[in-house]
Amino acid sequence: MAYSLEQFSAECHRILKQDPGVEGRKQVCALVREVLKNDDFVAKHLGDDVPERKVLYEDPELGFCILGHVYHDAKGSNPYDHGPSWAIYGQARGETVMTDYEPVARPANGDPGKARAIKDYRLTPGMAYLYNEGDLHSPRREGPTRLIRIEGKNLEKVQRFPYEPVT
Repeated sequence: MAYSLEQFSAECHRILKQDPGVEGRKQVCALVREVLKNDDFVAKHLGDDVPERKVLYEDPELGFCILGHVYHDAKGSNPYDHGPSWAIYGQARGETVMTDYEPVARPANGDPGKARAIKDYRLTPGMAYLYNEGDLHSPRREGPTRLIRIEGKNLEKVQRFPYEPVT
């Protein structure tokens, strides 16, 4: 089925209202995979004019956000989690190498946490992946990429604490 943003956000709302836990998130993750198959949706919401982070929809009742991310160049980051939230990454174009981490030391007293890499994997077009609260990870992009991402709450309004990778 081809989804409009309104249909997609309404279906996400329905699913998460019924089950806001991990099983509901898994259903939304499957829905993201379906939306990624829709070239018109991707072209409309992930065009060249889209910045690295654009809130496409923020649910007024449940607080989740649907975002578009367009990266024109290579980019990587240190490990992080989504604080008290969860996120779903949906790869629309390009490729992202994700690394999962285990915490070695949590952030404390203004010092960043420490995290050890445990697994690398690639997100390719059409894939979507769920990160629950506390899941440490980092993305790396070697070139242009486009993603649909869903945050359990708008992370611009959430305090998060940094981590550094250790070997």
